[in-house]
Amino acid sequence: MAGNPAEPLAQDSLRVPVIAEELAIGTRTVDTGRGVRIHKTVVEQPVTIDERLARDEVEIRHVPVDRIVAPDEAPANRYEGDTLIVPILEEVLVVERRVRIKEELHITRIRREEHHQEEVVLKAEQVSVERFDESGTPPLK
Repeated sequence: MAGNPAEPLAQDSLRVPVIAEELAIGTRTVDTGRGVRIHKTVVEQPVTIDERLARDEVEIRHVPVDRIVAPDEAPANRYEGDTLIVPILEEVLVVERRVRIKEELHITRIRREEHHQEEVVLKAEQVSVERFDESGTPPLK
C-alpha cells in the first residue's frame, strides 16, 4: 500500500515531523587573571622563666683488684655509702704443658735365609709352517 512518497495516500493523511531540542550542560576552567595573595607575620614576645634545675653527675674510677676467686664466690654489686661498686669479672684459662714419654717402639731387622723347593709348570708355544705348491699338494718332507 505504501507507494511513491510524492503520491498522497488513499486517505489523504498529512505527516508532520516532531522536533525536540536537548540541553547539554558542562563546566570548564577559565583563567580570569585574578589571584590570591596572602601575607603572614610572626610576632615575637620575650618571656622570662625562673625555675630551679637539678643535675646529677657521676664519677667513675677504675680500681684494679687482680684477685682470683672461685666461680661460686664471685662477688655481687654492692654499695659503700653513696658509691656503687660493680665487680668486673674475667675468666682466665690456666694451662700447663709437660712432655711425657708414653711408650717406645723398638724395631730390629733380622735377615734369615732358607732353602725352598717347588715344582712348577712352564708353558711354551711352538710354531710349524706348512706350504703348498701350485697344484695344491703339500711338498714332500
